[in-house]
Amino acid sequence: MRTHKHSLHHPVLPRNRHQHFRLERWHRISLYLLGGLLTASGLVWLIAHFLLKHSNEFGDSVHPLEHPAMQVHGALAMLTCFAIGTLLQMHIRRAHRAHRNRWSGWSMISVLGWLVLSGYALYYLASEESRGIWSVGHWSIGLALPLLLILHIVLGRRSGA
Repeated sequence: MRTHKHSLHHPVLPRNRHQHFRLERWHRISLYLLGGLLTASGLVWLIAHFLLKHSNEFGDSVHPLEHPAMQVHGALAMLTCFAIGTLLQMHIRRAHRAHRNRWSGWSMISVLGWLVLSGYALYYLASEESRGIWSVGHWSIGLALPLLLILHIVLGRRSGA
């Protein structure tokens, strides 16, 4: 009896095989839910930080929603990093090998990488002098991410048609 040698590398997929890139329904819903909650928690922090501040005789005070919003946002960011990792094998690797949706895919990876880096910097590296710059760099790109995701989905569906 002859056994076949197993390989860790998948054969190159034909470019017209759309079903190899589309995520399963549960996977899409999980990622969209995490992304939506992550964006919402970031928006709650932005609103509390910039719009709901109140002043008293000692100056501006931190709104009570800021800290819990940041805690929720950090926890969701960790879960989202894990969830993005689940895309590496079946979605990102296969689409890249098939030359599909590369521009928006690499843009997504770059933006997500920046958000991880800037989030880490805000938590561990930023000084009081640089915190504002890191913060604006983080939340401005974070607010643009849902638009980039929509573009990535639209372009992916178009290229699969």
